[in-house]
Amino acid sequence: MSAASVDSIDGTAGRRLTMATLTIRNLEDSTKAQLRLQAARHGRSMEEEARVILRQAVTGAQSAEVREGVGSRIHAHFARLGGVELELPDRTGLPQAPNFGETAE
Repeated sequence: MSAASVDSIDGTAGRRLTMATLTIRNLEDSTKAQLRLQAARHGRSMEEEARVILRQAVTGAQSAEVREGVGSRIHAHFARLGGVELELPDRTGLPQAPNFGETAE
């Protein structure tokens, strides 16, 4: 099977890249459905999800996104800002509901 080539310009470096097109035939409907769901979970198109999977398969590498959970990614994102030290109140008594100026009867 031959693949068509498309010329593209890499905007960051200004050089021409050759991009190949790959057609996958006889893909099971269940596999396509799982790919669509996984792509949606990662916020990507099905094509981009397939590119990421293929890239990882041929390089044997996992992206940080796959290795880390959402909490770890949020922490890493905000850790660059230096963090904040907050003074927390002692938890000695039971929590009280706020009083918004209404009188209890």
